[in-house]
Amino acid sequence: MGTDSDDFSFTRQVGALDVADAINQGCDCRSLDPERLRQQLEAEPSLLGLAAEIGHNQPHLFSATAVFIAPETLQAMAHIVTAVESVVALPAYQAMALDRAPPIACVDHGPKSVFMGFDFHLGEAGPQLIEINTNAGGAMLNSALARAQKACCEQIRPFLRPTAELETLDQHWLDDFLAEWSLQGRSGRPTSVAIVDEDPSAQYLYPEFLLFRHLFHSAGIDAVICAPAELSFDSGRLMHAGVSIDLVYNRLTDFYLQALELAPLRAAYEAGSIVLTPHPRAHALYADKRNLVILSDAAQLAEFGVLQPVIDRLVTGIPCTVEVTPERAGALWAARRSLFFKPFAGFGSRATYRGDKLTQRVWQEILAGGYVAQSLAVPSVRRVAADGQSCDLKLDVRAYAYAGSIRLVAARLYKGQTTNFRTPGGGFAPVFVTSANDLAEILEHRQEEARRIDRLANEDGPQ
Repeated sequence: MGTDSDDFSFTRQVGALDVADAINQGCDCRSLDPERLRQQLEAEPSLLGLAAEIGHNQPHLFSATAVFIAPETLQAMAHIVTAVESVVALPAYQAMALDRAPPIACVDHGPKSVFMGFDFHLGEAGPQLIEINTNAGGAMLNSALARAQKACCEQIRPFLRPTAELETLDQHWLDDFLAEWSLQGRSGRPTSVAIVDEDPSAQYLYPEFLLFRHLFHSAGIDAVICAPAELSFDSGRLMHAGVSIDLVYNRLTDFYLQALELAPLRAAYEAGSIVLTPHPRAHALYADKRNLVILSDAAQLAEFGVLQPVIDRLVTGIPCTVEVTPERAGALWAARRSLFFKPFAGFGSRATYRGDKLTQRVWQEILAGGYVAQSLAVPSVRRVAADGQSCDLKLDVRAYAYAGSIRLVAARLYKGQTTNFRTPGGGFAPVFVTSANDLAEILEHRQEEARRIDRLANEDGPQ
């Protein structure tokens, strides 16, 4: 584990949470097997060279160090996701969330939206849901990363328990798209899929688009990666290069399809001629940061008729969030050191600010409108080895979910205010689940090994 065994002075009564914290903060071993990762990324001839391209173009995309969480942490995250889903299903909540969104958000063709991202900070109070994203990136990359790990030493081997059945995970990803297809009343399966983003090859996570294309191809579904400008809407069909598109995997950050060049995609979606996932309705119901105001407000939840156990779970699992208004300006400025400020429709940590870093210029921009203030949930840390030295990086944990069910949990390691994929030793990291029982087995193994050494010493000593 990269440390002397005495560094982990556990007892048999230690909990799995203590084990996770001890490994995260005391062991900087690297469990990534680069060759195994290359094999995972380059699953077909068209993907050959992808690992090298990532190493050159996105050198800090993957961390070589894994993150560990306790089973109760994973369970608490799942409970929070379920609680959010139960509130989002309420007509009163939907009416409030949709009332402030553009009309396109009211279009409901049935799909849930694939790859919901529930982002958590981990602390003494348990996991804290800091935001929800509707087109959370990195799922395919993280499934490849999780399959590319190896035990760096015998001590760590029992703890390499993934948060998903990795061998069947790709099938789950595919099944989620097919579920979206069925939810819109389609039979069979789509024959053509478009993975759509602005200037796709220039996107930081473009390698993941290639993996998704391979996922669809492996299921016998034609798939293209394209920009919205390459699409047209003719005779009730969305077209790309003369081919009719059945399903669009939407990676755009124009969440309500408002740009002029998105007109064909928007028309096809509104007409119901394609299955679009994620879609504008999901963004309005989940990812608008003002929803966190509702979800962390016990009084508002009670008014909606939410049961008290669900209210308690949300209020303790989501940092208190309020909308920034002129009336609250004085109080928020005074409390700014304990707050984090986020734009309503922000993504990728853009234009987010820790209150203790605010300048008066930025504060005036925030007061101009479009922000929420969230109680600061301090991220936990992971010790890593980078550039020949050990250092502590912040971490957040993302639960990729579909229809309220967590598919995979992954972490992001970073320095600075927010995740940035520019930190040596940082980037995506696999998450493994610890167990106090594993520790007991390790301790027994150590004691047995010590007894064996003592016996050998006695046998080989002077008679």
